[in-house]
Amino acid sequence: MMTMKKMMLVLTLNAMVFFAAATAFAHCEIPCGIYDDPLRIQLLREHITTMEKSMKTVQALEKSVSHHAHMLIRWVSNKEDHANKFQEIVTQYFMTQRISADDKNYDKKIQTLHQMLVAAMKCKQTTDLAHIETLRKLVDQFEALYFKKK
Repeated sequence: MMTMKKMMLVLTLNAMVFFAAATAFAHCEIPCGIYDDPLRIQLLREHITTMEKSMKTVQALEKSVSHHAHMLIRWVSNKEDHANKFQEIVTQYFMTQRISADDKNYDKKIQTLHQMLVAAMKCKQTTDLAHIETLRKLVDQFEALYFKKK
């Protein structure tokens, strides 16, 4: 039989492994110096496309005579999940780790990132595809500012 101390140790170690594994997939906030900015822009675009597909599917399900409530819920959840992931890249990657107050065009970058957060929030709230187009334009605008494209 396992003693209480051993059981607590095992439970504690399992919890530590679980939480470490859960956070291992996010980019760290320690100064590791490992950044892939073009990948993050690509991921933002992928999340936008996923939100767009989710919105279109929700719209189709709402019009369907025989739509299934569980499918509607799943697609709404998917849309919101990808909007959250989009917002996490904007805040946790770009705003906290990659943009600093001494950056050229700091104000424009922060303003664009904030507009991206608001547009992603609107994607969570509605199925209005105009917000998808706004997000795409804002990502293009931010990419041009960030990478100093003409």
